[in-house]
Amino acid sequence: MYRSPRDGSPSSSWSRGRAVAVLAVLTAVLLVFHGAVPGGVGGLGSLLESFLPWLGVVVVVLLVLALLRRSALALVALLLPVAAWAYLFGGLLLPAPEPGADDLVVVQHNVSDENSDPAGTARALADAGPDLIALQELVPPALGVYEKALAPDYPYRAVRGTVGLWSKHPLSDARPLDIKPRGITEEWNRGLRTSVRTRHGVIAVYVAHLPSVRLGAGGFASSWRDESAGLLGDAVAAEEVSRVILLGDLNGTVDDRALDPLTERLNVAERGVALSFPAAFPLARIDQVMARDASVGHIRTLPATGSDHLPVAARIRMD
Repeated sequence: MYRSPRDGSPSSSWSRGRAVAVLAVLTAVLLVFHGAVPGGVGGLGSLLESFLPWLGVVVVVLLVLALLRRSALALVALLLPVAAWAYLFGGLLLPAPEPGADDLVVVQHNVSDENSDPAGTARALADAGPDLIALQELVPPALGVYEKALAPDYPYRAVRGTVGLWSKHPLSDARPLDIKPRGITEEWNRGLRTSVRTRHGVIAVYVAHLPSVRLGAGGFASSWRDESAGLLGDAVAAEEVSRVILLGDLNGTVDDRALDPLTERLNVAERGVALSFPAAFPLARIDQVMARDASVGHIRTLPATGSDHLPVAARIRMD
């Protein structure tokens, strides 16, 4: 006797959930071809890429809907975005590699110019035991507090404008880095370059704080950030020292096309998610550690300080 799909026959599971299946395919397309989303109008492409890993939440929601609908069609379609997400981000969730004896440990932190406890922040960063500590939004009188608190363990430092680097290893040739966008007319110095003498030889270390982005009615405003990223990328490309470490609040994720001038030249973290902003409910990692002729093996967040960013710590293995 003929039974309609509504009677619950096996064929009905392939006819239900078509809308969920279509959404699953679209999600997979966005994950794989996010670079094709135009960025010129309202910065849509850059905005999508800033939160690209969160499309995994969409996949979970679609999975729940597919199960509620008992749709075999939707479940099969969901294999596409699951595979795409796993390919792009699954490696970040794998266990951290065993620490190497020669690894260089670094900490990156935007300490916030409104931080009410700079001394406590400095102690928290030093307690992680890194070789290098890069800070942004250094303003007086808090700068003096950081210098005093970090001096016992980090005798070498370089500060230019509102960014600085504290080191257990000798520094030399510290100089400001010109990454100021043309549209900024006031005094603005948020980049430095210095040489660090380590057991691995000389490493060129860059500390940078790129301009903020804004999300408003007109879309994703990021032109100053994008221009500054290009200038920073040019500086890295011209660097004569083979090994380079970049530490900074780049106001962008490594998936954001605006950081291509950097991510095309430098290695990014192989393990760890380390969402760093905003500290109260982290949605994205905009505090970055990158390297050339070295691998960023693992990145993680440290406990919250008095800043609106979380500190990130990374292990760097020399290639």
